Amino acid sequence: MLGELAAEFVGTMILILFGVGAVAQVIAGGLGDHDSIAWGWGLGVTLGVYVAARMSGAHINPAVTVALAVFKGFPWRKVLPYSLAQTLGAFVAALLVRWNYAEVLAQTDPGHTVKTQIVFSTLPGNGELPVGTWGAFRDQIIGTAILLLLVLALTDLRNSPPAANLAPFVIGLVVVAIGMAWGTDAGYAINPARDLGPRVASWLTGYSTAWRDQYGQLYFWVPIVAPVIGGVLGAGLYQLFVGRFLPREEEPEPGRVPSAEGERARSI
Repeated sequence: MLGELAAEFVGTMILILFGVGAVAQVIAGGLGDHDSIAWGWGLGVTLGVYVAARMSGAHINPAVTVALAVFKGFPWRKVLPYSLAQTLGAFVAALLVRWNYAEVLAQTDPGHTVKTQIVFSTLPGNGELPVGTWGAFRDQIIGTAILLLLVLALTDLRNSPPAANLAPFVIGLVVVAIGMAWGTDAGYAINPARDLGPRVASWLTGYSTAWRDQYGQLYFWVPIVAPVIGGVLGAGLYQLFVGRFLPREEEPEPGRVPSAEGERARSI
């Protein structure tokens, strides 16, 4: 268990270092654009999964962990420890980004307002567009449902998963695609740890409004609750429409990403 939690911690930390780092570079540094952010998050997911996959299955997202517990037999006793390790990894990574970009953030936004709060945590309408709490809630359910439906499809050995250990890369492309298609209404957190860890880090380092949105409403709960609901919904849709019709074959340990060795054995 200790090794699994360490892997989830480091894998999520890698995700946030690239994801939040990309947002900081665009928002505070003025370098890059929305596509830079989408690719930063996607590559962060890919690299984080490669780091942790062998040891823990590389969930690096509590919504993934809960969905796998509901539908794929992942042990419920591991759900809370995994989620805490993921959130702690995100928190530590966000602190590193906050420290490294301290001067640039202070110059861009001396008052540490929602203008740069969005570097660390999501806001409805990305802090600018007319989207409210429930619009963002809806968006996070849909976005995370898409994510989990595709994660299950890409890691189901009974289906046609990417060979040669390319599943993490393709899952990263899924996150890029979600960012490019579903990033307007709520910043596509689609991951409670990704939002909560950096939100706490920003609050501890000067962002007094970190728990609220640009309207002054308590918002922190939306990217926690909605992705969990969406993840279970998306995984359920995969099982309902695809998974239950596939032939029964030996599957990897619950919660694991298929390995190259498993692919070779299956082909033989």
